Amino acid sequence: MVNLVLNENMKIYRRVRTWILIGLMSAIVLFINVMVWQTDGKKAQGEGWRAELLKEKEHRNELLKKPELQAEERTYNLQRTALIDYHLERDIRTTEGTLWDGINGSANLVPLITVFTIIIAGDSLAGEFSSGTIKLLLIRPASRVKILVSKFLSVLLFGLLLLLVLFVVSVAANGILYGFGHLGLPLIGVSPEGLIVEQNMVLHLWKTYMLNGISTVMYVTLAFMISSAFRSSSMAIAFSIGTLFAGHILMEALQRFDWSKFLLFANTDLTPYLTGQPYQEGMTLPFSIGMLAVYFLLFNLISWLMFTRRDVAD
Repeated sequence: MVNLVLNENMKIYRRVRTWILIGLMSAIVLFINVMVWQTDGKKAQGEGWRAELLKEKEHRNELLKKPELQAEERTYNLQRTALIDYHLERDIRTTEGTLWDGINGSANLVPLITVFTIIIAGDSLAGEFSSGTIKLLLIRPASRVKILVSKFLSVLLFGLLLLLVLFVVSVAANGILYGFGHLGLPLIGVSPEGLIVEQNMVLHLWKTYMLNGISTVMYVTLAFMISSAFRSSSMAIAFSIGTLFAGHILMEALQRFDWSKFLLFANTDLTPYLTGQPYQEGMTLPFSIGMLAVYFLLFNLISWLMFTRRDVAD
């Protein structure tokens, strides 16, 4: 199995397209972080964060005086005011104007990793059929299941590489732009129970990465299933990327229906559980993981059936 995975990795990294995607990932991260630093980052650097927090606190206290303020908005403003007091009383600066502001912002680029990984996944299997190399692959002593698993693992390793590229380039770029003086800065936030909590910044960042990474795994699995069923790279890539973006729009329209929580797209984004705001009230992290496990097994079962039962000459 190890040799099969190494062989599949060689196929991936031998292609110019792979290195273009890696280079494009690095360039996009650099470009976005430099643009953010140019527009807002420069002004936010320094010790002006205290004055900004005091100004925000005054504004929120004025809002709290309004009797018509909705209960949800009142709760949010009270929590935000408590958060500001926590920063000021303990002299813990905010992330604004530090390298962590840019690094945490770069975490929003994880869906781009999903897109790039789908491109590799969609062609990994279907490309073998279109080029005719699948016959050379199947004459080896390895079973079709091992071949399928090795391709799947190699694509996931590529996605992990892109995740590391995102992290390293983001840290390096923002460190150069903002300086490395606030590496030990904690993340101050409000727990789902309404308590002020301090978290390790790096740990929280990687939690976000990993939860977003689960979405990548699901869409890669979907791309593999389509690639195996239709043996078309373009169909697998187009359909998977299309569902990635259309799925979120669809779920917003269906959110009012209780049954929508059982759909795949309602559970692919697990990051809301970090803030205690799931897709629907009552949904839990174990529920979403369970639903994803069901879809994961279903997609892989279809891939296995299509790849192992159909003749190569079809």
